[in-house]
Amino acid sequence: MGVLGSGGSAEAVRGLADTDMAVYGWVLEHRRADASAIATATGMSPEEAVRSTERLLAARLLHTVPDDPQLVFAVSPETATAQLAAPVEAEIRRQQDSLAEIRRELDRFSARYHRSHPPAGMIEVLENVQDVRSTLNQASDRCRHEVLSSQPGGGARVPAAMEEALARDRAMLERGIRLRTLYHHTARFNGPSQAYVAEASALGGSYRTAHELFGRLIVFDRELAFLPVQDGSWGAVVIREQSTVGYLCEVFEQTWDRATPFVDAATQGLEEVSREIDRTILRLLAEGHKDETIARRLGMSLRTARRHIADIMEEVGAASRFQAGVRAAALGLLGPEVQDLPAVP
Repeated sequence: MGVLGSGGSAEAVRGLADTDMAVYGWVLEHRRADASAIATATGMSPEEAVRSTERLLAARLLHTVPDDPQLVFAVSPETATAQLAAPVEAEIRRQQDSLAEIRRELDRFSARYHRSHPPAGMIEVLENVQDVRSTLNQASDRCRHEVLSSQPGGGARVPAAMEEALARDRAMLERGIRLRTLYHHTARFNGPSQAYVAEASALGGSYRTAHELFGRLIVFDRELAFLPVQDGSWGAVVIREQSTVGYLCEVFEQTWDRATPFVDAATQGLEEVSREIDRTILRLLAEGHKDETIARRLGMSLRTARRHIADIMEEVGAASRFQAGVRAAALGLLGPEVQDLPAVP
């Protein structure tokens, strides 16, 4: 019988049936047997006994007697495992050798790449999503203590992206990494975000929300920071300069201190959440911000922001956006003034 490949080894084990246990046990007790004796002893048909014997032979639990191929004998599962695992382990070693060769050959090109893309001091620009993901994954694997993250945008989260984020965060949390993340309040209306936060919180992650965030940010161990590029692409700016990273951490901490623990909108109360959103929009209107700016700062779509603005203007009887802000201030609807944080590019 030839050596099975790795796929054949798995198929041989996966194909075992419940009846094969009885056949294996009977052969084990009687040391040697043929298909006819097995059928008689177990009550199987001769065809069923032959098929069962063939499956057990493929799984290496039965072997044929060298001088009489009609007879079979049983061996221990450990012996069968060793025989089936041998080609799989050989394939793994081959793949490991191939991986080492890939890394060795492509590493020779690293010096040439970095000559063409030198980092500006301690700042590096990653121009495509593949490099961003690779660098983020490396940073996650090497992280030792803490991750700070600001993730603007409340309603554009898809389940697949949240599942990917949960798998990455779970790996860090299981290593004892402290994980803190800021979201917009509007994320509390998003079902995938609610499910993700509930599961990650149970693993030890901490999540808070705020009406306004300073921008997207990820910091590892207060040593390495990722910011989005400003051209709207999927690139990122990687910052290693410690004074800049420290400043970004301080911006995060100030927002974190004023943020509230993540709860879904239904738990907090839809009316309360809506009032908070309206108060923030009124303040931004009074400051003269455009609809696009308001939508971005609150993590909502432009269409949703304009709907809120239209409702507010009707409620306060204003003919213009700025007038709505002024009337809200006169009516005391804005609440205490909140000092803006420094903007992060």
